[in-house]
Amino acid sequence: MTVRVAGAELFYTTRGRGPTCLVLSAIGTQPYERQIPAALDEHLRLCFVDLRGAGRSTGEATDLTFDVLAEDLEAVRADLGVSEVVVLGHSILGVLAIEHARRRPAAVSHVIAVGAPPTGDMARVLAIGKPFFEEHASEERKRILRDNMAALPPGAAPSQMVFAQTPMRFFDPRFDAAPLFEGAVTKPAVLAHVMGTLVRGWDVTAGAGAARAPLLLAHGRHDYVVPHVMWAGVVDTLPAATLEIFERSGHQPFVEEPDRFTAVVADWMGRHP
Repeated sequence: MTVRVAGAELFYTTRGRGPTCLVLSAIGTQPYERQIPAALDEHLRLCFVDLRGAGRSTGEATDLTFDVLAEDLEAVRADLGVSEVVVLGHSILGVLAIEHARRRPAAVSHVIAVGAPPTGDMARVLAIGKPFFEEHASEERKRILRDNMAALPPGAAPSQMVFAQTPMRFFDPRFDAAPLFEGAVTKPAVLAHVMGTLVRGWDVTAGAGAARAPLLLAHGRHDYVVPHVMWAGVVDTLPAATLEIFERSGHQPFVEEPDRFTAVVADWMGRHP
């Protein structure tokens, strides 16, 4: 389905039943349609949305600001015919989910940020992630990462680099992540804009008082890309924020612990109506 907005046409798909949850994507909807647990369909009506300029949505990604994002997602909400939505963002898109809720408090009931950083400073994320990996990763995990990186060909594509980083991204350091991303629509300009421009200088504690929607922060214990320790001392400063650690997961707990992820989301929403 599509909805027209100023300067773009936004693509989205839906499945499931219950309160409507917008699942944000910058790589096309298919990967997240595959990765989000089917069991969650019994609790939420999932609406997978391509950001403007991403996936099958049109428009220029460089036009995306937090205010434009809010207008875009409001158009999707209105097209779905609901008064409010849950918003789920994975990794850096968790930042976008949080910011949308701050800009449209009357239209967002809950926010789920999975593997999201509390800051848009990528240098800081890397500075915390590297020593966290060195201190907590097993020697086997470190060896597999070294072997993977050494096997990369010269001029490796970004996707090859991501798959080589599997020991940093998954509980199982030998996990075959490639099938998860079949059908991905990769447009380097989209993530370059989101990570290099849109979230630059962002900090979750700035303007935290504007947040009204309950916030679930879902993090894998073995996420060495965005370590859960980044949220230490931060969660308690945020209104209605809950940090849930998934012991047998990395950067994508909805993939590695789908049943527990579903149960956590359902229980959390039940406790924060």
